[in-house]
Amino acid sequence: MKKGLVIVNTGNGKGKSTAAFGLLLRAWGRGLRVCVVQFIKSETGKWGEIKAAQKLGIDWFTTGDGFTWTSKDMDETVARAIAGWEVAKEKIVSGNYDVIVLDEFTYAMHFAWLETNQVIDWLKSNKPTELHLVITGRDAPAELIEYADLVTEMTEVKHPYQQGILAQAGIEF
Repeated sequence: MKKGLVIVNTGNGKGKSTAAFGLLLRAWGRGLRVCVVQFIKSETGKWGEIKAAQKLGIDWFTTGDGFTWTSKDMDETVARAIAGWEVAKEKIVSGNYDVIVLDEFTYAMHFAWLETNQVIDWLKSNKPTELHLVITGRDAPAELIEYADLVTEMTEVKHPYQQGILAQAGIEF
């Protein structure tokens, strides 16, 4: 049976987005049409994954204004998340993609900027049958986990931050 999967990468460990981007690269390499809608990172950021996507011609839409815990204007942060969901819905129904990654999307539901059951109901009614949808972020709501076909929880065992090692280009960003 061929079916577009709903895949969720969640948990407190590192690697949720990294795994999603690895899947995206694999799909791209197989000739599948791919895109990313990124919800939290600032649209002005030039992270390594964005630079790579530009070089490869992968559609990438960054809708955030930075990490929520450092937001200077929560109303703007929430508005950007809602606008990002509108972008995501447009890409999902467009018929232009085989794989879409909604990076850091769980936060919009976890913080109740979007209502989880409304998101799931919309996906049930509108996601094309063969479209693969990958959703990343911590604290995936239980309803999303129930709806998904594949859920992976990343568990932090050890992290360089614990040794005082800061984020490094090409590894964390």
